Amino acid sequence: MNNAIYPGSFDPITNGHLDIIRRASKLYKKLFIAVSNDDSIKSKLFTPQKRIELVRAATEGIPNIEIIDFDCLIVDLCKKHSCTVIIRGLRALSDYDFEFKMALMNRSLDESIVTLFMMPHERYTHISSSLIKEVASHNGDISEYVPSIVNNALGEAFEK
Repeated sequence: MNNAIYPGSFDPITNGHLDIIRRASKLYKKLFIAVSNDDSIKSKLFTPQKRIELVRAATEGIPNIEIIDFDCLIVDLCKKHSCTVIIRGLRALSDYDFEFKMALMNRSLDESIVTLFMMPHERYTHISSSLIKEVASHNGDISEYVPSIVNNALGEAFEK
């Protein structure tokens, strides 16, 4: 069995992410959950350390995963951790264009690394971390879309 890596900002981790993590962890010897610490790409609500803490708490009990941070090319991270597969989540057709281009670029950088697209359960296909933060910022109920620890962290972050 190969090792795989599931990169993302996870700001915050959602139940859609967890659905993919649970299923992907059954397919690979080791699944690395790679939390981006590059804050120049998108503005983040949580620090990289807090995001890692939330991912760690949310994935407790899932075997064969390791949470790491990164600020490099994902193909370089794959080489460092002996991963041959990059896991990427697709929620809707709108994700496909960006993810397709990213997969092609990664393939051009290293043809030995494969991108595997996974869809979360249909009950999570309409959510994103950005949408979760938006709803939470207005005191909306997001409890069915995030682990309770994330729900609490969002409540604290948006206390007025």
